[in-house]
Formats: sequence, structure tokens, C-alpha cells
Amino acid sequence: MKSVAVYCGSSSGNNPIYTQQAQEMGRELARRGLTLVYGGGCVGLMGTIADAVLAEGGKVIGVIPGFLADKELAHTGCTELHIVETMHQRKLLMADLAEGFVAMPGGFGTLEELFEVLTWGQLGLHGKPVGLLNTLGFYDSLLALLDHMSGEAFLRIENRTQVLQHANAAALLDAMEQYQPLRLEKWLTPQTT
Repeated sequence: MKSVAVYCGSSSGNNPIYTQQAQEMGRELARRGLTLVYGGGCVGLMGTIADAVLAEGGKVIGVIPGFLADKELAHTGCTELHIVETMHQRKLLMADLAEGFVAMPGGFGTLEELFEVLTWGQLGLHGKPVGLLNTLGFYDSLLALLDHMSGEAFLRIENRTQVLQHANAAALLDAMEQYQPLRLEKWLTPQTT
């Protein structure tokens, strides 16, 4: 794994620990020589993690649609900044550039990006690790929902276990570096009566 796409909020949230953990994730990526691939913004947790990687001498690749760059939200200090036309192009390019994916705390956009790469992995379109930086238990309710989905036979337990999670950046990246992709059929076996 040489590059990690990080999905996170364009807000910093209401607890300074979110910012501290974004800084730690950025430092840890740089220490390991992992390139940060992210949404190209200079605000919120997005800007925080990019600044932290850059401060440690790491490489940052930003991907941002033009309509957001035009609002002066683009991080001009990125090692590389790709300006694309649409959100769909942004997500596709980020996925192509990344060898792993991390979701930190965020909102709708973070969840949408997370579930897209999880679905692609479930369908066998990639075998890249996907992890949650579960700061302050931010994703506990989501993990419980995934367990419920699995218990109700809408999600295979093997696919559920593909979602790595840890509250510590170093431990999460360790797990991602050791990840071995599963090769499964997506479909659950139909139940007979």
C-alpha cells in the first residue's frame, strides 16, 4: 500500500479531538511514506489532514471539482491538485489513485464515498482495504447497523468483516497494511422453505 484515500468532513466538528486525530493520521501517513489522496479542500478535517501530511514532508494529491475550486476551497499547497468537472469524476480518480481507503468523521459526503468503495469491494471491483478511524466512537452506531444488516441476511458476515476499524491511526494503518482481500460471490444463498 503506497497511497490512501481519506474521506472526511469539510467541517472540523464540535470536538477538538477530531482535529487532533486528523493531524495524527496525517503525520502517520507521512511517517510511513504513504501518499494522501483526498478531496482537495483547505477547510475542515480535509484541510487539517493535508496540512499535517505536508508539514511532515509527505505527498498530498487533491482531487476537487471545479465548482468547489471556484469557491476558493481548493488547497493550493497540495503536491498535486487535480481539478475535475464532476463529483463522480472526483470519486473515480481518487479511487484509481488510492491503494486503500479511510473514512474519518464526516457527513453525507463521507458516508457516500465510504459506501461506494465498500460496494465496489463487495462486488470484486477492487481488493483494497477500507477502514474507519473511529474517533470517540464516531462510527459505533454505523458498525452496529452493519452488524444488524448482517444478522438480517442483507450483508454477508465475510463482507461485514472487510470493514476495518480502530480509534488509533497507527493501529488502523497497520491493519490495512496486513489486509488480505476476500474473494467471494456477492450474493447470499437464497433461503428455502
